[in-house]
Formats: sequence, structure tokens, C-alpha cells
Amino acid sequence: MDIDAGLVKKLREACGAGIMDCKMALNEAQGDMEEAIKILRKKGMASADKKSSRATNEGIVDYYIHPGAKVGVLIEVNCETDFVARNEDFKVFVHDVAMHIAAASPAWVSRDDIPEELKAGELEIYSAQAKQSGKPEAVIQKIAEGKLAKWYSTVVLLEQEFVKDPEKTIEDLRREIIGKIGENIEIRRFARFRVGDEVA
Repeated sequence: MDIDAGLVKKLREACGAGIMDCKMALNEAQGDMEEAIKILRKKGMASADKKSSRATNEGIVDYYIHPGAKVGVLIEVNCETDFVARNEDFKVFVHDVAMHIAAASPAWVSRDDIPEELKAGELEIYSAQAKQSGKPEAVIQKIAEGKLAKWYSTVVLLEQEFVKDPEKTIEDLRREIIGKIGENIEIRRFARFRVGDEVA
């Protein structure tokens, strides 16, 4: 069955599951939105938002060293219990994210970590570029905001496409592991090192 992208988006907004999970659920439900939500709930994929307010005081610090030892990443990912911190699926998720950071070089975990003046500066640049098109002000604003969103997808870890599966973002991956494990999981911080980089 050919599933409409708008329907997939609507389902994602309704339950917070990943793109591929929404597509599969809609296929299974023959395009029935309510049935697709039930399917996702049964799989535990729709529970991520409800768990996002829970405290994450446990977790692990992991590392990834790229072959050749020129790039390395240190990452802290938190969960709710020590039991989950020892879970193999959790450890694989953490290591995959560390490997992704080595490859994709994000600057921040989330949009909230970006200084407001930097966001404003980027928006100003995109607005100035859009004004050169001679389009109406309302259109210029949308173009600028679209470019800003595109910039976020390159510098914000949670919004980047996962290098091992570009159909998913890191946020999709995080929501999936929350649904699978049943605990809130938070990528707290990371540091990426590359030989020859200047020390800030």
C-alpha cells in the first residue's frame, strides 16, 4: 500500500514514533490512523513523550575511536536506572550515537543548547539572502526559517540523519530505544576530538 507522506507526518506528531515505524504501522493498518496508533502503542513506540519528563540520574560514559585514531568521541547518555545502564540495547544505542558524532561532527545536542544570539545571527543572514530574491516579506520570512531549520539539521545532533540509516534522525533513534526499553533516555553531552584541531 502506498502511504501518503502527510499521513506519516500526522501520525508522527500524534505519537512521536520514528518515520519508518509510522510507515510500517500505517501499512499494517491499511492507512487507518487510529489502528496505526494502536499498533504503535502495542509495540511501545508511542511512549517516548510520556517518559521524557522522568529524571535520568543513571547512565554510562562511552567512547568511539575511528579507525586510524585521528578522530575520537566521548559521550554521556543517561537513563533512569542502573539496570538499563547495563542493558545491551542501551549500550549499542550509546555506541552508535558516539560513532555517528565522529562521522557527522555535530556542534550541539539540541537546539536549546545553541546560544540565542547565534540563532538570531543565522536567521539574519538567511533573511538578508532571501531579500535578494525580491519576494514578498512573508515569503522571505518562510525562506529564512526554512534555511535555519536546514542549518539545525546539520549542527544539532538530535536533528541529524543517522549515518547508518538516513531514514531516521538521532531523535527518532532515541525515541525508538525509549519505546523498546521503557525508560527515559537523554543524550547529556559529548566531546569530539580530531587530531590537529585547535583547542577552544
